Amino acid sequence: MTQTLKSSISHSPIARTVLSNGIVLLVAENPAADIIAARIFIRAGSCNENPQQSGLAHLLSTVLTKGCDGLSSLQIAEHVESMGAGLSADSAADYFLLSLKTVTADFADILQLAGRIMRSPTFPEVEVELERRLALQDIRSQKEQPFTIAFDQLRQVMYQNHPYAMSLLGDETTMGSLTRADLVKYHQTYFRPDNLVISIAGRVTLEDAVNLVENIFGDWQAPPEPLPKVHFPHIKVEPQQRLKAQQTQQSVIMLGYLGPSVRAADYAPLKLLSTYLGNGLSSRLFVELREKRGLAYEVSAFYPTRLHPASFVVYMGTAPENTSIALTGLRTEVDLLSSNQLEESALQAAKNKILGQYALGKQTNAQIAQVYGWYEILGLGIDFDQEFQELIAGVSVKDAIAAANQYLREPYLSLVGQQKAINSAIN
Repeated sequence: MTQTLKSSISHSPIARTVLSNGIVLLVAENPAADIIAARIFIRAGSCNENPQQSGLAHLLSTVLTKGCDGLSSLQIAEHVESMGAGLSADSAADYFLLSLKTVTADFADILQLAGRIMRSPTFPEVEVELERRLALQDIRSQKEQPFTIAFDQLRQVMYQNHPYAMSLLGDETTMGSLTRADLVKYHQTYFRPDNLVISIAGRVTLEDAVNLVENIFGDWQAPPEPLPKVHFPHIKVEPQQRLKAQQTQQSVIMLGYLGPSVRAADYAPLKLLSTYLGNGLSSRLFVELREKRGLAYEVSAFYPTRLHPASFVVYMGTAPENTSIALTGLRTEVDLLSSNQLEESALQAAKNKILGQYALGKQTNAQIAQVYGWYEILGLGIDFDQEFQELIAGVSVKDAIAAANQYLREPYLSLVGQQKAINSAIN
């Protein structure tokens, strides 16, 4: 028994079908190019790891395609390459993802392979050990990167014991202790049809897509036990400083503010303020702190879309001798958002920018499959594509100032640089 709903978006109709075993199938028929892309999402990411196993979802993503029932890592790679197709796995905080892309004629073949990989990976010990060692190398190399150090310590102080505090890679202790058995248990727990979203875009009809997915995944039944409930701790906002002295050629300054999740009313105003402050060469931070004052090697802002409270971050890299004045300048620019100095024309320019970039981010079948599958995973639904654009367009100057007053008042500070530069900035 399947249930099919159609999005109200006329120019890009998306069909949402729920299969009898719980799989949610999204189909965007786009006959313009002879390409089909698919995204297979699992409602589990690094947020579903035990703290002692941080990095587990990342490690699983690196070994998932390295062997499945009846096929070795080499055989999988050769099979994919023989079609000129794309097949890769990835993990994020809020989801796990398998990505596929191929010409229309080979799509059934690549989806069949993806089904085998999703349902019966073998996690060969030799591959697990190799990928674990590579991840440990990445963790160690990141300890030499000032930006990564600054962001890690900012994230940890902001999120405390919430899973968002940890890097996707975990740390040397957690990654170093992961085993094949941990991967098997995580896979058995979360890789099940009622926890799966398959998003397909390309030269395929809804009927053909449903038949194909049912043929490959229809006999996959969900286990009787319910999915484990993850209890996320309350995040207490306690702005403070984290300083790291390091012999670097520049100081990295980050200000962090705890913002709401994507489902909150203030999500759109803060998304717009992030764009206004730090998105591109015309952004407020770039113009004021780099172009006019020459303080920044790089300067930007970001506010990611998250299931749980998200961090609103502004950062810059500056010369050691400019650390103090740069920190003051960065803080001042954020503080100005809480005043009445935000002009309607500046807000409109930010709206045009974010909506233009959003439209450009849905040009390919891969991008279309990604965005609708992601919205489904976040629990927003296929119509959020249109709702997002309406929310952004509807933000007023008053809305933006109110959101800044609520969330962007007292920052967490993360600073990495030479000891002398740190002393000058905080004293």
